[in-house]
Amino acid sequence: MDLTQIKGIAFDVDGVLSPSTIPMGADGMPCRMLNIKDGYAIQLAVKKGLKIAIISGGRSEAVELRYKSLGVTDIYMGAAFKLPLFEQWLKDVGLDVSEVIFVGDDIPDIHTMQAAGLSVAPADAACQVKEIADYVSPCDGGRGVARDIIEKVLTAQGKWMDDDHAFGW
Repeated sequence: MDLTQIKGIAFDVDGVLSPSTIPMGADGMPCRMLNIKDGYAIQLAVKKGLKIAIISGGRSEAVELRYKSLGVTDIYMGAAFKLPLFEQWLKDVGLDVSEVIFVGDDIPDIHTMQAAGLSVAPADAACQVKEIADYVSPCDGGRGVARDIIEKVLTAQGKWMDDDHAFGW
């Protein structure tokens, strides 16, 4: 696929933006870890005009606050079935499916990955997911998958490290 045509990327959270293993707090709530290099790449992608969405089956105020702080406005939590939300997001932001990447790691992501113009999976994704992915990142979930794909897209578009915006938060 021609990465110069990509205008949006949607990410699952657990197993993609956070590792597959999630520590549990004393209250029984998961404590997600997020990669700082992924965060840098996401905020830069937003500044460079890429539409970014978070579509997660999980619910976490902390995750929502984190991605809002990076400039992401399209955050969908508690998505038991992601495809309808993905399709609605495309309509809301005016993108064609061919212009969008979806990054997922497990069975609930398969339908949305198949609907996206380009599908990406982390190296440690479920076997069935890696089989249908257009690209399997060398990075495990929570270990730089977002950075990997965003850097590739922005580089292809001549927007990675191209001005002073790339050197700050």
